[in-house]
Amino acid sequence: MAEGSARRGLRLEPAAAREVLGAADTLLFDCDGVLWRGDAAVAGAPAVLSRLQARAKRLYYVTNNSSRTRDAYAEKLRRLGFPPAEPRQVFGSAYCAARYLSQALPPDAAAYVLGSPALSAELRAVGVPHLGPGPAALPGPGPADWTRAPLDPAVRAVLVGFDEHFCYAKLCLALRYLLRGGPDCLLVGTNRDHRLPLEGGAAIPGTGCLVKAVEMAAEREAFIIGKPSRYIFDCLASEFKIDPARTIMVGDRLDTDILMGNNCGLTTLLTLTGVTTLEEVKGHQESDCPSRKSLVPDYYVDSIADLLPALED
Repeated sequence: MAEGSARRGLRLEPAAAREVLGAADTLLFDCDGVLWRGDAAVAGAPAVLSRLQARAKRLYYVTNNSSRTRDAYAEKLRRLGFPPAEPRQVFGSAYCAARYLSQALPPDAAAYVLGSPALSAELRAVGVPHLGPGPAALPGPGPADWTRAPLDPAVRAVLVGFDEHFCYAKLCLALRYLLRGGPDCLLVGTNRDHRLPLEGGAAIPGTGCLVKAVEMAAEREAFIIGKPSRYIFDCLASEFKIDPARTIMVGDRLDTDILMGNNCGLTTLLTLTGVTTLEEVKGHQESDCPSRKSLVPDYYVDSIADLLPALED
């Protein structure tokens, strides 16, 4: 938390930026909308990260996207001209979900997965048996057929991530596994992002829509891995020594990046190159609602490139 100016949503001017960055030894970055938009780096972003790295700052990447592996993120950072990053510096909801299940499931238990090949790859990498990714069809013409199809006896968890093949057949199977296992069958969601913005103002439904469908059918709440849940931060902190008082969370979404950072005691920095407008920040600032005030960042910049003057020699 920024000392003396906590949660006031101040523009981070160069002089203050030197002080804020100087007091930090670790920066956590969301990626899309912060470092890049689609397949193009945000102007100046690679230079900012290069200068931060040259000053011995530790850089990590924290993303809710469950449709890319850690390796894929490290490769995209390289391709867009960012400082080289190792996959272990990337904490995505796919990797952290796999890590969670590897610790929470009993030996030889499996997960039924509504998700992408990347989510499957991360589960495979940590040795979690699973089934479900890919297209699915109903096993017969009517409900009696749908409820009598055989279930895998090893399944003890249902994991919901971004799944372009999400359908009624998968929803039925997820519900059947959860009903069969009761409270002993885990229900896990990679994130609650309600929609994913695209260039030109378009958007597509996010993973949160799929998680909500399973929750509604099962009449129970999922354990959420990604931001704003602190679990994804705890994953990082368990693998690297992190001092929250010396850590900055840089993101473009108030309800994920900034809220997680605030909840974990980090200094929070909003960039306006993504989905959030300054008007939204001001609306939360002026509200009397505590939950809305928890969405206010410590600082904001128009773009991460605004940090360049503070990093000049």
